[in-house]
Amino acid sequence: DAKVEWNEAESFIYGDNKPFIGPDAVVNGVFAKIGGEWDGFTITNLQVINMDNGMVLATGRYQAKYKKNGAVLDAQMAHVWTLKDGKIVKFQQYTDTKQFAEVIKK
Repeated sequence: DAKVEWNEAESFIYGDNKPFIGPDAVVNGVFAKIGGEWDGFTITNLQVINMDNGMVLATGRYQAKYKKNGAVLDAQMAHVWTLKDGKIVKFQQYTDTKQFAEVIKK
């Protein structure tokens, strides 16, 4: 959705403690940084569960290698997506923010 509200986990390295509003903010604030700083960033063991009220829960693990130091990430994740008329209107991420912080400091 043009006004998608995208929330990264509290204390997440790309969270800025505020939601990103709109696709451009999400791309520039999250995905461009991930693509620039990580190799092979992927979600494994993905499970998707449909919930009520247009909500979807996705769980799995983030796996990647941090480009600056070669440290490996293998962190739990959960995403809650809210959809309306076939578009994402809200996103909430949950993950092991401590592991991300430790990996980028190595």
